[in-house]
Amino acid sequence: MKAVRLESVGNLFLRRVDDPVPGPDDLLVRVEASGVCGTDRHLLHGEFPSKPPVTLGHEFCGIVEAMGSDVQGFRTGMRVTGDPNIVCGRCEQCHAGRINLCRNLTAIGIHRDGGLADYVLVPQKQAHELPLSLEAAHGAFCEPLACCLHGIDIAGIEAGSSVVVLGGGVIGLLTVQLARLAGARRVVLSTRQASRRRLAEAVGATASVDPTAGDIIARVTGPGGLLPGGADVVIECAGVGETVEQAFQLARPGGTVVILGVMPQGVKVAVEPFDILFRELKVFGSFINPFTHKRAADLISSGAIQIDPLITRKVPLDDIPGIIAHPPAPGEVKVLYVRQG
Repeated sequence: MKAVRLESVGNLFLRRVDDPVPGPDDLLVRVEASGVCGTDRHLLHGEFPSKPPVTLGHEFCGIVEAMGSDVQGFRTGMRVTGDPNIVCGRCEQCHAGRINLCRNLTAIGIHRDGGLADYVLVPQKQAHELPLSLEAAHGAFCEPLACCLHGIDIAGIEAGSSVVVLGGGVIGLLTVQLARLAGARRVVLSTRQASRRRLAEAVGATASVDPTAGDIIARVTGPGGLLPGGADVVIECAGVGETVEQAFQLARPGGTVVILGVMPQGVKVAVEPFDILFRELKVFGSFINPFTHKRAADLISSGAIQIDPLITRKVPLDDIPGIIAHPPAPGEVKVLYVRQG
């Protein structure tokens, strides 16, 4: 089969490899769609821990073609999405219910072979059914949506609240939609790209701003701003030092800041602890998707989340290494490998 292989930091290739063979608890899934994530670029450049050589791809869905002897509750021909994050269930973090902080966490597409390939193995406990009537490309959004759901859970958005989302990529645009579903009355998205600002307003943002067009803090939090006094919740989705710093300034006194975007390891930002103390800000990190993948699958299946506007391109597997090797194109939101035929 074909697979997109990270052979070492900086070396990504399309290779021919043996088809995977399911173990007793595995589903052999014929991949229908798999997304390119910013994390894949971090992996290529050694900015996020991985275990090459490995097949990339942690956002995928497909059809069950074969099963191990111990698999129950699944059948061939079923469409599934795979939660890539595999936990041990034994460490102190797992026992405390903080499974995303598992001491022995491994991930499909990062530490073990993933879904940017013709086939992928998915342990049965990581698989969730999707309806066959669902467009396959939509199923590949379950993993990013699950991560956004965790951020929304942490944020504690209340009906009628105000939210600022920093970053207009797929995570930001999914977060805008979830914030509205959670009851936020005003949701402001900040991104430099005009096409993404228009898209944000099309999927639910009540306003959008260009952070390069003047003082964003004054335009949002000032007396005549979009959210005078600041936002109840600020969610950083860009994974950029500048927007992390802005997040603290955009929150109201007593507000909540959630860091959802992934920054390269080692990057530091300037934070004023006195400001956090004096305004009693609540600051949280949001890491992956504890107990949210099934919820994401159900939301995607229900049609409650707009997916089609977020798909920039559907490409063959052969194009994926070159796409990952370059920064996103202007206006690009999500590129998907989608199997043809």
